[in-house]
Amino acid sequence: MATKLTSCEELAAYRKMLGTKRDPNRTCVTVCGGTGCRACQGLDVAAAFRKAFEEQALEGKVDLRVTGCLGFCEHGPVVTLRPKGLIYVKVTAADAKEIVEKTVLRGEEIERLFIKDPKTKKRLRTREEIPFYKHQMPVIFGANFDLDPQSIDDYLHSGGYTALVKALSTMKPEQIIEEVTKSGLRGRGGAGFPTGPKWTSCRKVESNGKYIVCNADEGDPGAYANRSLMEGNPHSVLEGMIIGSYAIGAHEGFIYVRAEYPLAVELMAKGIEDARALGLLGENILGTGHSFDLEVNRGGGAFVCGESTALMASIEGRAGEPRAKHVHTVERGLWDRPTVLNNVETWSNVPLIVNRGAQWFTTIGTGDVTNNPWGGSKGTKIFSLVGKVNNTGLVEVPMGATLRQIIYDIGGGIKGGKKFKGVQTGGPSGGILSERHLDLPIDYDQLVEVGSMMGSGGMIVMDEDNCMVDFARYFLAFLEDESCGKCTPCREGVTQMRQLLEQIGAGKATMAHLDLLKDLAEVVRDASLCQLGVTAPNPVLTTLSYFREEYEAHIRDGKCPAGVCKALVSYLIDAEKCNGCTMCARNCPSGAITGDKKQPHKITLEKCSKCGICYEVCKFHAVVRN
Repeated sequence: MATKLTSCEELAAYRKMLGTKRDPNRTCVTVCGGTGCRACQGLDVAAAFRKAFEEQALEGKVDLRVTGCLGFCEHGPVVTLRPKGLIYVKVTAADAKEIVEKTVLRGEEIERLFIKDPKTKKRLRTREEIPFYKHQMPVIFGANFDLDPQSIDDYLHSGGYTALVKALSTMKPEQIIEEVTKSGLRGRGGAGFPTGPKWTSCRKVESNGKYIVCNADEGDPGAYANRSLMEGNPHSVLEGMIIGSYAIGAHEGFIYVRAEYPLAVELMAKGIEDARALGLLGENILGTGHSFDLEVNRGGGAFVCGESTALMASIEGRAGEPRAKHVHTVERGLWDRPTVLNNVETWSNVPLIVNRGAQWFTTIGTGDVTNNPWGGSKGTKIFSLVGKVNNTGLVEVPMGATLRQIIYDIGGGIKGGKKFKGVQTGGPSGGILSERHLDLPIDYDQLVEVGSMMGSGGMIVMDEDNCMVDFARYFLAFLEDESCGKCTPCREGVTQMRQLLEQIGAGKATMAHLDLLKDLAEVVRDASLCQLGVTAPNPVLTTLSYFREEYEAHIRDGKCPAGVCKALVSYLIDAEKCNGCTMCARNCPSGAITGDKKQPHKITLEKCSKCGICYEVCKFHAVVRN
């Protein structure tokens, strides 16, 4: 890395020098180094490649790059080979030597390491062939395939910080805000507030100090898009924040990252250090007169600290509790000074908008933002696709893509060929949508209309084995634990809703309880202080609307259709189907199953813990669930 650069011209010269040292035709092996692939020994795979390069005297002739998350988490560790674009999946350290000897040196492809199309059984070789990738639009996330997140030189060589140079040297702050406003960029953290008007409001406020904050708290269960952006392309976030600081007139900023993201914390801190050393952060950035610096602030893992005022209270060292919003944070935020807060994905969009223009951005997505920044949902959105779907991972699609496209075209459909039942969008406070919503175009406004929300991009898919009463109860219990307790509607109301759901799941409720549950949910929604309480009833209200028959089955019939609520489930063995294989008895943890070999078995109901293992392991469908 160069010494500190003092002008935009010096940065351009440094970038040009980097280009002379890189051969685009040279073979490059990239290994996914995101958190998911690291858990699958991805770093051991990278070490095995280094050893194989050494053995074959390929050092300096073949590049090895450990990237951030590549999104295809179901099949990690993922290895790509450039310039051919081959993708090998579920690679082990033992495979590295073979890949070097056959593919790198002789150009041979290793068929068993390609993903297999479940329908045609054909081996798929590249991103253009793999359905998970080819149906996406990787505007933000695509750079993860090319970058070593620990190398600022990689980011610069790919065109990084050109938007910053353009902003600082050719644009006035008002022009930047105008471009962001025209783009229709809305906050990717959940509420979808238009970014341009927020910046405009903050810039107008007279103050002796302003702040820029990145919300990287991402507390939704199952969501990890923000984490993977920070782990794979930290400088895109930093560049967006520096541009934002110039636009609103801020000179200090914070990146608030949850402590459960140690790799993201490490890489963001290194990115800040490297940018500062190169002269892209700190005093008089690139000699333009603008000064701005950043630091990482680690949160303690409180879900409520994803809310803007609670997050700022946490940065200040106070308890993470929200305040009433009659005074906006763009006027009085951190330490009562004007503050702009956007999330990771929002900041990563800013350099693209500055470089490519608002008009380009508005060609992606839904609606018309020409005269109204609330008039549509523009750009792409990254979703964390998890649950009962074949291809879990990170999915980037244009706003307006349908649930069916994401779950079936990209996600590969439901595991085990089972029937789709529902999908929750927007995290624990998001609504649970049904099969009737599969063709719903996903954008901020349409999700709200059906009782859900965008959130930070969590998308949990459910099949016929999920009970919607239990699912709503689970997330109400989560939100109950995460409530700060400051306001009564949330503190008491969420607890009461959870208790009602438990009564329904235990078969102890009446139909009148459903009306009470709905009334209570509406009160909590309308009277809570912050968005945690306001959105907490979403799982309840949507399941009551779209899966009411399941609630009624629990109450009227005393049955849980999915077989999840233990109080309403019992297991019996059909003697005509049972051949006495003993599989159920050997796996029963409570010793409730008896019988001789090759003779029909029986379940002693008094001993049965209703765990369902016997039902799962019986290959002859002799165990019946009532």
